[in-house]
Amino acid sequence: MANGRCRMHGGKSPGAAKGNRNAFKHGRYTAKAVARRRQIAALIRTMRALAGSTDEAE
Repeated sequence: MANGRCRMHGGKSPGAAKGNRNAFKHGRYTAKAVARRRQIAALIRTMRALAGSTDEAE
């Protein structure tokens, strides 16, 4: 909300502070890991598009 409070409970906004090291248990959500997953997803989309275009040519 605009006042920085939880709409349902009235407490402070949820979420860890920036730079909170307690949030990193396994590294899945680090910027590096997220960027890598996005890159892999883009490659898979490209491969599927190329595979689909070869099927149409036949």
